[in-house]
Amino acid sequence: MTKADIVNQIAKSTGIEKDKVLATVEAFMDSVKVSLAKEENVYLRGFGSFIVKKRAKKTARNISRNTTIIIPEHNIPAFKPAKSFMIEVKK
Repeated sequence: MTKADIVNQIAKSTGIEKDKVLATVEAFMDSVKVSLAKEENVYLRGFGSFIVKKRAKKTARNISRNTTIIIPEHNIPAFKPAKSFMIEVKK
């Protein structure tokens, strides 16, 4: 499912115009991105949490040059579904 599919489905089920739904979906995604960039988790009860995970510094190999490189500590975004979400998907 794409963002356009989501917008169409919400517009169809609510009767709200597509451009307003698109603006709302985009604003939601921007809010989540900004919060995660500030290392603030986003909790949506009954749906799940968008969280920031820290990856530790590690040593890796560049096999094409046969050299060792160090990957610094960094943050990555992750999604942790709510228990009710998991039950719904498992059906």
